[in-house]
Amino acid sequence: MKNRLLQVVAAVPELIVGDVVYNTQQIITMIREQKESALIVFPELSVTGYTCADLFLSDLLLNESERALSVIADAAKDLGTTVLVGVPIRYENCIYNCAAVISQGSIKALIPKAYLPNYSEFYEARWFASGKGLKGRSVCIGGQMIPFGQDILAEDTESGAVLGVELCEDLWVPDKPGTHAALAGANVIANLSASDELIGKQEYRTQLVKQQSGACYCAYIYASAGTMESSTDLVFSGHSIIAQNGSLLAESIFPVYPHAEKALIDLGMIMHDRRRQTTYENPSDNEYRRVSVCMQTAGAAEAGIEEMAENLKHFEYPVARNPFVPANQNTRDERCRRILQIQANGLATRVRATGIKNLVIGISGGLDSTLAVLVCEEAKKLIPEIRIIGYTMPSEGNTSGQTLDNARKLMELLADEIYEVPIREGVDLHLKQLGHEQVYQGEGDVTYENAQARMRTYILMDAANMHNGLVVGTGDLSELALGWCTYNGDHMSMYAVNSSIPKTLVKFICTSYAAMCGNEELSRVLYSICDTPISPELTPSVNGEIAQKTEEKIGKYDLNDFFLFYTLRYGFEPARSAAYALRAYPELSGEDVRKAARNFFRRFFTQQFKRSCLPDGPKVGSVTLSPRGDWRMPSDASVALWMKDLE
Repeated sequence: MKNRLLQVVAAVPELIVGDVVYNTQQIITMIREQKESALIVFPELSVTGYTCADLFLSDLLLNESERALSVIADAAKDLGTTVLVGVPIRYENCIYNCAAVISQGSIKALIPKAYLPNYSEFYEARWFASGKGLKGRSVCIGGQMIPFGQDILAEDTESGAVLGVELCEDLWVPDKPGTHAALAGANVIANLSASDELIGKQEYRTQLVKQQSGACYCAYIYASAGTMESSTDLVFSGHSIIAQNGSLLAESIFPVYPHAEKALIDLGMIMHDRRRQTTYENPSDNEYRRVSVCMQTAGAAEAGIEEMAENLKHFEYPVARNPFVPANQNTRDERCRRILQIQANGLATRVRATGIKNLVIGISGGLDSTLAVLVCEEAKKLIPEIRIIGYTMPSEGNTSGQTLDNARKLMELLADEIYEVPIREGVDLHLKQLGHEQVYQGEGDVTYENAQARMRTYILMDAANMHNGLVVGTGDLSELALGWCTYNGDHMSMYAVNSSIPKTLVKFICTSYAAMCGNEELSRVLYSICDTPISPELTPSVNGEIAQKTEEKIGKYDLNDFFLFYTLRYGFEPARSAAYALRAYPELSGEDVRKAARNFFRRFFTQQFKRSCLPDGPKVGSVTLSPRGDWRMPSDASVALWMKDLE
C-alpha cells in the first residue's frame, strides 16, 4: 500500500539575538538530528532572532542572513526533508519578514508575511513591509533567482504533500493566507511564529490552530520563538503545536531548548475528509505557483501490512485500541452522558410527534436492551407522561438464569408495567407447523435460532398495538455492520435508539450510568449485566449457563469495531486498517489480524440488505449506517477487491 504518513517537526533551537552564525549552526544541528522527518518548521525570524528591532535595518545583519540560507541549504542537501526558517529579506525598497523554503540543497521559495501586527507590544511595520498581494515575484539570493510572493505552494508529488505557509499574525486575522493556500490544494500548513506569552494566550493559540486545521482539513504545524529572545518587555515561550483535521496531535510550551515537537500526520485521512466534505471545493481562480520539494514519508513509500505496522511503531504513532471510546475517563464519561442525551431527545421527539407515550421494549438482560431501557428512562425525564412497558421473553432451555434474573430486576427498577411471556410453547408450535424438529439440530440450525428472535419481535409488535405503544429497538451499530441480527426479528422496531452506538461503547455507557445514577440497587444490576458474556441465547444453555457466545462466532467486537471505524470514518482500505490494527494490538500476529479483517469485510458486504431497510434511529457520532443518511451502499456489491487488498 502507499505510505501516506509523514513525520513533521516544530523545532525551537537555542538562539542568540543578532548572532546569525550561531543561530545558523543551531538550526543545522537540529535539522541533522531530525533527518527522518518530512518537514521541519522553525520559528519566525529564527535566523536572526525576532527581537532584533532596529537592527533589522542593518545591511550587515541582512547580508549575513541571506548567506545563512545558502549554508543551511547546503547542509540539508542530502536529506529528504523540507525546512522552513524565518529570515528578513530585502526586495526592491523594502524589507520583508519571510519564511524560506529549503529542500534538496537549494532555497526553493521565499514567502513574505501578509499581516504585520502594529498594536500593543508589536511594532513590525517600523521595519517590515506587508507581503499581502505580492505575486509572481523573484528575489536574487546567492546568484540564484528565488520565487518570492504570497502565491507559492511547495509540493512533493511522491508523498502527495502540498505545503502552504503562514507567519504568526497571518493566523490571527479573519482572511487567513493559510485558508487560501488550503483551498488551492495545500494539505499541510506551517506557521513560523513569534508570539509572546500572556495569561490565557496559550489556550487561545491552541484553539486557533485546532480550528484552522479543522476548517481547512489539513495538518497544521505551529512553531513559536523561545525564551532566548530578548526579554526587554516580553517573554516568549517556544509554544509548539501540531494539529490535524481539528485534533491536537502534539503540544509543548516552555520546553528545554533545543526542542523538537514531533508528530506523524496522515495525508490519507486529510484527503479523505476533503473528498467526503463536498462543500470543500477548489477555487475557480487558483493562481498559485508550485515549487518542487522533497518531503519523505515516514518509512518506505510503499509498504505491506507488517511493514506499515513497523513504521507506525518506529515513529511511535499512537493508535487507540478502541477508537470509538475516549481513553480519558472524564472525557469518556462526558461522551457517554452526551450520547444518552442525544438518544433520549430523539426518542422524545418521536413520542411528541406521534402522541404515543407508551414505550414497549424487550428486556433480555443483555447490554443492548439495557441501554435502550436507560434511554427510555432518560426520555421519561423529558416527557413525564411516558410509560415504559417492559417485556422479558425467556426461552426455556436457552435463556440462562443470570440474564433472566437481571432482566427481571431491571424491569422492576425502571418499567411502569412488567410482562414475562415465555416463548417456548409458541416457538415449538411454529417449528412443528414448518415441519422442523422442535429441538436444536446443532451448528447452522438458523431456523431454530431465528424462530425465537422473530417470535419475540412478533410479540412486541402486537403488544404495542394492544398498549397503543411504540416498540423501541435495541440493536446496535456493530450488529448492523456485521449483520448479526435476525431479519425482521430484532432487526426491526418502530424507533431504534441504539442504531449508531457501537458495541464497544454500549458497555461504557451502561457502566457510566451505573456510576452516576445514584441508585445503588440499579448500579448493581447494571454492573452485573456489563460483566455477562455477550450472547443472543438462541441455542441451548449448558447447566443453566450461557453456551452461545457471540464473539466466538463473529470475532471480537473490539477488532470489528476497529475495522468499522477506519473504514467508514477515514475510508481506509482493508490493508491499511489491518496495519493500524497490528499497531493497536501488538499481541496479535499478522495472520490473526488478516483473518479478523477478512471476516469483517465479508460480513459487512454481504449483510448490506439488512441495513437498506432500517427503522429510524438517532445519529450520535460521525460513523453511522443509516441508509437515509451517511451510508448508501448497493446490497449486491462484490467484496472481491477488498479481500484481494488483504493479500
